[in-house]
Amino acid sequence: MNAATLRLVLDQIAEMFPDARCELNHRNPFELTIAVLLSAQCTDETVNKVTATLFDKYREPQDYLNVPLEELENDIRRIGLFRNKAANIQKLCRLVIDKYGGEIPRKHEQLTELPGVGRKTANVVVSNAFDVPAIAVDTHVERVSKRLGVCKPDDSVLEVEKKLMKKVPRDEWTITHHRLIFFGRYHCKAQNPRCEVCPIIEHCKEGKSRMKAALKKRSNTK
Repeated sequence: MNAATLRLVLDQIAEMFPDARCELNHRNPFELTIAVLLSAQCTDETVNKVTATLFDKYREPQDYLNVPLEELENDIRRIGLFRNKAANIQKLCRLVIDKYGGEIPRKHEQLTELPGVGRKTANVVVSNAFDVPAIAVDTHVERVSKRLGVCKPDDSVLEVEKKLMKKVPRDEWTITHHRLIFFGRYHCKAQNPRCEVCPIIEHCKEGKSRMKAALKKRSNTK
C-alpha cells in the first residue's frame, strides 16, 4: 500500500471512529500499567470489571505488597493467567518502590524492565500516560495492518510496529494505534469481518478476495 492510499485509508478509519481511545479504565500511570498487564490474552471489558473493585482496594504499589499472593490471585481470578499476573504485579510493585520511589517510570526502556511489562505494554503506557507518541501492536493492529497490506502476512509484531512507525506521521502514532484497534475490534473482526459494508474494501486485498469468494459461493448455491 503506497503512502497516498494509506492516507486515504487512515482518514476513512478516523471518520468511522472519531472517538477512538484507550478503553482500559484508569486514573493514573500506575493503574494503567496494571490494567495493561492484566489485559494480556484478556478482553478490556473483563479487565475493567475486575479493576472496578481492584483499584479501590489497591491504590498504591505498597498496597499490593501488603496482602498475601493468594489474596491478590483471588482478586483477579476472572482474568486469564491470573496466578502468573498476580506474581508479576507484586514483583513490579516491589521494583517500582525500590528503584523508582513508588512512581511508574516514564522511559520506555525502564518500563520494559518491569516484570510482566513487554514492549506493547510499555508503548501503551508511554503514549497514554505520558503523551509520548507510540504504536502498540496488539492482535487488532497486527490483523488490520496485514489485511490491508500495510505489512506482510509473515511480519513479526516488531516488524509491524516498525513499518507503521515509518509510514504513519509521528504525531499520529498514538491516535492511529487507537483507531486501528477500534477498527479491528468493532468492524474488521478476526471472525466475520464486515467486508460487505466496509468503506475501504477497494483498498483491501484480503477483503476483496473474501467478497469474491462469498459471491462465488452464493452463485453456486443458486
